[in-house]
Amino acid sequence: MWFRNDLRLHDNPALHAAVSSGRPLVCLYILDEESPGLRVPGGAAKWWLDKSLRALGEDIAARGGRLTLRRGRADAVIDQVVEESGAGAIVWNRRYDAVGRTIDAGIKEGLRARGLKADSHNGSLLMEPWRLETGSGGYYKVFTPFWRALWKAYEAPGDLGVPADLGGPQPASDALDDWGLHPTRPDWSKGFERLWTPGETPARERLESFLDGPAEHYDDARERPDTDGTSRLSPHLRWGEIGPASVWRTVRAAMEEGAIDQRHALSFLSEIAWREFSYVLLFHNPDLCEENYNSDFRHMPWRDSETDLKAWQKGLTGYPMVDAGMRQLWARGWMHNRVRMITGSFLTKHLLLPWQQGEDWFWDTLVDADPASNAAGWQWVAGSGADAAPYFRVFNPITQGAKFDPDGAYVRHWCPEIASLPDKHLHAPWKAPKDVLKTAGVELGRNYPAPLIEHMDGRRRALEAYDILKERRETA
Repeated sequence: MWFRNDLRLHDNPALHAAVSSGRPLVCLYILDEESPGLRVPGGAAKWWLDKSLRALGEDIAARGGRLTLRRGRADAVIDQVVEESGAGAIVWNRRYDAVGRTIDAGIKEGLRARGLKADSHNGSLLMEPWRLETGSGGYYKVFTPFWRALWKAYEAPGDLGVPADLGGPQPASDALDDWGLHPTRPDWSKGFERLWTPGETPARERLESFLDGPAEHYDDARERPDTDGTSRLSPHLRWGEIGPASVWRTVRAAMEEGAIDQRHALSFLSEIAWREFSYVLLFHNPDLCEENYNSDFRHMPWRDSETDLKAWQKGLTGYPMVDAGMRQLWARGWMHNRVRMITGSFLTKHLLLPWQQGEDWFWDTLVDADPASNAAGWQWVAGSGADAAPYFRVFNPITQGAKFDPDGAYVRHWCPEIASLPDKHLHAPWKAPKDVLKTAGVELGRNYPAPLIEHMDGRRRALEAYDILKERRETA
């Protein structure tokens, strides 16, 4: 069994198939940083992977097996383990990025050519990304009709349970500590443990906790970063510590039993569907994380400013809602979804910097950095993606802050230097009278930055850039 982004024992299709064969089992994880073109997880994701592999190893050991860890090119490592163990069959759950699919296809072809059995399964999505088609053929490019079609077509398969015995050969294994996945010199992850406990058991506990609390008010509270109104399942789903089918079954059952109001349940399940939609886009657009989905955006006159990019990354833009989000991201490896939209809009609209720079930063700093959701989300915010917000929409970080953090709890937590400002001025400190700033101990440009650009100036510059894009498109 070749584990990848499916670090769980419960309801794992590939693992179930392996155990059902009745043969002794080798549980293998490969840290592949050598296969050409493969995107290596970022620093925050590696932190999560380190903890998740430890948890998985313990769960496997409790069932008589051992997680074998190897580092290297996946094809070469699999050949080595097959030779050492005498394995006659290799199984895994599919991945859907272009490079991963190419690597897997080559491995499968090579194994089968040698008379070995090689099978893959769907352990990461509700439905394969080629399954749903529009009435006229082809994949869905707009989310709402996709969501309707998915809701109508999808029936969760039966729960596969947890295998009781994972015993088998135990080839030599690397020591996880030697992989250096946990950051050192410095250890910038100390705040992560305040929010996260990676592993399959914590994932299932997190789902139960969500259903017992935030789910009851999900549709009303999910946009508020100052409250615990979301499931925070995204990193558990990204690493496959819980599968979307399990989440779907559990939430739908709770809805049908009346434990959760239908409005809130459907709102949450639509977010699971957005993850599915992102994988449809990635599958049919292999370069989604690098190239504009809407090719017109090749004409966009992006700016180049390392100074502005660094200020955005460090949460020093002068806009409290943006800065709070970027600081939360660095400290916790995660950011509330509403704030992801606000910070993304600020980078691509106010600062007019390419969305790829934001996508790359999130890839390195998010514990839930996902090849499909990260790219699709960034392209949606920038206006270049499928079913994107109107490209001319420029989020106002001041009004967004006032609307979604009305009491200022979120901003005050992450921007303590302006915490003493009254609510009226919290989301736009530069507009506060001098005496108010002095009383609050705020010195703009010294202990809190002045805004990189005035909102109206940023909006005007963005709209002018879109006019240029339109002109270039029409004359291309």
